[in-house]
Amino acid sequence: MDTMQVNWEALDALVIDFAKSERLFADSSPPSSPLTSSASSSYRWRRLICQIRRSLEFGDIDAAIDLLRVNAPVLLDDRRLLFCLQKQKFIELLRKGTDEDRDSAIRCARKSLAPCALDAYPEAYEEFKHVLLAFIYDKDDEMSPVANEWSAKRRYEIAGLISSVLRAELHAYDPIFSMALRYLISIHKGFCLRQGVSSPISNLTERLLLEERDPPPRIQENLYEAPPFDEVDIQALAHAVELTRQGAVESLKFAKGDLHKAFQNELCRIKLDISELDELVHEYCVYRGIVEYVPVNHVDQLNHGSNTSPNSSFGSENDVSVTSDPVEDSQTKTEPVCNQRSSVEARYLCDAPALNEDCSTSRTCKSKDNKVVVHRNHQTPSGERGKRKRWRGRNDDSEYCRNLKSPPWCTNLSHEVDKHHEIILGVKEFTTKGMAAEVVDEINYLDPEFFDLNPTLLFQLKQAEFYKHIHGGDQASAMKIASSYLGPLAAKDSTLLKPLKETLLALLRPPDEQPQTADDFRFDALAASLQVAVGRRLGIEEPQLMKIVRAALYTHTEWFKLQMCRDGFESLLWINSLKCVGSRFRRPPPSGDGSCSSKSLNDASGQASSSLITLSSCTNNNTRMGADGCSVSRISTVDIGCDENAVLKVMEFLALPRADAIHLLAQYNGNAETVIQQLF
Repeated sequence: MDTMQVNWEALDALVIDFAKSERLFADSSPPSSPLTSSASSSYRWRRLICQIRRSLEFGDIDAAIDLLRVNAPVLLDDRRLLFCLQKQKFIELLRKGTDEDRDSAIRCARKSLAPCALDAYPEAYEEFKHVLLAFIYDKDDEMSPVANEWSAKRRYEIAGLISSVLRAELHAYDPIFSMALRYLISIHKGFCLRQGVSSPISNLTERLLLEERDPPPRIQENLYEAPPFDEVDIQALAHAVELTRQGAVESLKFAKGDLHKAFQNELCRIKLDISELDELVHEYCVYRGIVEYVPVNHVDQLNHGSNTSPNSSFGSENDVSVTSDPVEDSQTKTEPVCNQRSSVEARYLCDAPALNEDCSTSRTCKSKDNKVVVHRNHQTPSGERGKRKRWRGRNDDSEYCRNLKSPPWCTNLSHEVDKHHEIILGVKEFTTKGMAAEVVDEINYLDPEFFDLNPTLLFQLKQAEFYKHIHGGDQASAMKIASSYLGPLAAKDSTLLKPLKETLLALLRPPDEQPQTADDFRFDALAASLQVAVGRRLGIEEPQLMKIVRAALYTHTEWFKLQMCRDGFESLLWINSLKCVGSRFRRPPPSGDGSCSSKSLNDASGQASSSLITLSSCTNNNTRMGADGCSVSRISTVDIGCDENAVLKVMEFLALPRADAIHLLAQYNGNAETVIQQLF
């Protein structure tokens, strides 16, 4: 799983979109476009849902009803939901135990609950008579016939139900990143369980992805007789989010047949530990240089709502808005540059030296654990550092979110570790800009043994330098690099022979046909690899989110190999972009609210519905190049002697996963009727 290549540029975009959608960055710019206004609206709806959920979980039913009446009165027109709320209000009044509240419960039952029970749904009146038993059975009596009604668990069930309905009604879906993470981790856990292998990230996923889900929203009565749905859609939804076939049908009914809306509804029902997720995102953002590191005491002050001055780095909630530019903050002060530096070193900024501090030399030595210790004051280039965001966190939601923890390598952050972090960010930035020769010189200066331990990274840097000379028309310099570096490296490592041959082909192209250097070589992928490798040598481990995404993408690929089909929802959640390391990342159209945009839904609508059926037409080859330049695995069911209709039939009748249905069909010559007869 560690060998899975990930497009970190795409993950950066997803994480930034998530942080902006959730107001985790400090940014005082007002909304400047309809897109950011849409994002603000979606954020307000999610906050509203959070407030209503909290009121219901604390038993304050009146507060929840008031919020619904003002913001979403259409939900109170649904007599089933209103009856559910009034019944819980009746219980909560009795729970208080005073004579006054008991009288209020009687009035509630007479004026609100009983009239609502008459036309809510057929069983409602029986439920009304049953809940009246709460008058005579104590709330602590676990053997009473109304123990379930008294249970505090009912609060959370109702809160989850109302949240599910509100989310779908207001289109207040979670950002794409959090939905993709739910989906990938669910597939990862299912794959590991099925294959009987241990998960290398189980300690992370168990904390992050919670077992319970919100209850499914109840379908409207006028949808009970909905037309039959395509079996392909039913099976695609059922196996994507682990539903029974009937559960998938009910979800499609609630979404009025919209597969992708049903898919988003079901994903958002899966619960994430938000505080854990924020910690992972914060650690990743600090590591990747997206945000500045903030000392823990500053974050604590934020989370407790401490006052800040107008010039503080952190604004209040009212000052925060989402902008389309992920990096526009330029209020970071620059520090003096040490004079006695090489041209490469001068691109870093160093802290102002103390009177007794030697700023004229740079020394490298080894610690006891064989990690490099760098004695110098490097920092990231001032322009790049000035672009970083300031982390705000969920300071307006402190009851739900614990104080943000620092990344493991930032705990008790020493000045030396802080300098090391700035060094690896500088290496990343220079590599991204294509400054391969400067990066090689700088890393050799920092750690002369680094490339002896990482020859592939040296090959890739020299390969990039080779392309740069070819693009500039300097073939002599390119040949010198090939003969001095690329050839000797490939001679020592046979796996580099193939990329060496492909690199040398650039010499044969006419100058007017030479592609752009960036198209020949993906610097962002190399920059991420260098950042991780150099960081480890300096004692800074990669963030845990990187480990989760890498392992989850690997199992996602392996899972759909078992299913012998493509994932019809992967483009909806940017999963295909995360896997496209060999081609330039193309950002999907922004949704404005963090959820999947209507355009992306339309673009993918045919893909998910036909994700199973399209396999029958893929008999010519098992692998093709997708429209985005990514390799797409295609394994045809025709190759094992069965067609797609037979697979769907066995999946439907036997409630089996796709892979199991295919294996059974392979044993019985692809005949679905024979399979069903044998098992029954």
